[in-house]
Amino acid sequence: MNETIELLRRRRSLAAEEFTYARARATAPLKVTLPSPLMLALRYSPELSGAAYPDPFELFADAVDILRQEVRELQSLGCEYIQIDAPEIATLVDPATRHNVYESHGIAPERMLGEGIEMLDAVADAPGITFGLHLCRGNNAGHWMSAGSYAAISQQVFKRATRYATFLLEYDSARAGGFEPLADVPSDKVVVLGLVSTKNGTLEDPAELARRIDEASRHFAFDQLALSTQCGFASVAAGNPITPAAQSAKLGLVAATARRIWGAA
Repeated sequence: MNETIELLRRRRSLAAEEFTYARARATAPLKVTLPSPLMLALRYSPELSGAAYPDPFELFADAVDILRQEVRELQSLGCEYIQIDAPEIATLVDPATRHNVYESHGIAPERMLGEGIEMLDAVADAPGITFGLHLCRGNNAGHWMSAGSYAAISQQVFKRATRYATFLLEYDSARAGGFEPLADVPSDKVVVLGLVSTKNGTLEDPAELARRIDEASRHFAFDQLALSTQCGFASVAAGNPITPAAQSAKLGLVAATARRIWGAA
């Protein structure tokens, strides 16, 4: 029995309906988040995927085409800010993850940090839209995937992802290492420090947040820093082990701290 092999294609929009719904109810500009095309590396199997995509980067290239269509549709609807979530890139800081998740499945980390970053940049191509690149080391039901400093990838990512105006970086625990790799970020970018955890309900100390922002400013311009949560609160349907009340408190903490430190409106 011959099985039909189908390549990846776009069936419908990923985010247009959500954006339209939210836009009708929002009083401020909206951010839309889309997955990196390289996230498919976390699901690629030479045995199950190889017939259609013997080279995993052919799969990623088809995902780039789909995401570019998505970006164009969002652009036509008036979207002005799109964040591409790329945890697979940040997990490359961990040698164990490089081997166990990628190399063992025939995916070379060096290619992900080379032509893979070029693919990410190809997605971020639409006039009038600000693009942000979010990097974290995994966020699934409160669990993480990798540990290590951005220094392992900072040269390749920060200097080659040229179409991204903003880098949103996980920095809520010691797993992320120090702020020294921020020195590799080009001077025309904005760095959003993800200092507030979404993995648990413990509310961070405002004074400690201020101290860490000051520490980061020794490696990147203070006026081009910002503050956020380290990732989303619900990377899976069940969400992280954190109550809605705690989520609201953390978002309030982010806003209050930003106003106090930068005088944000």
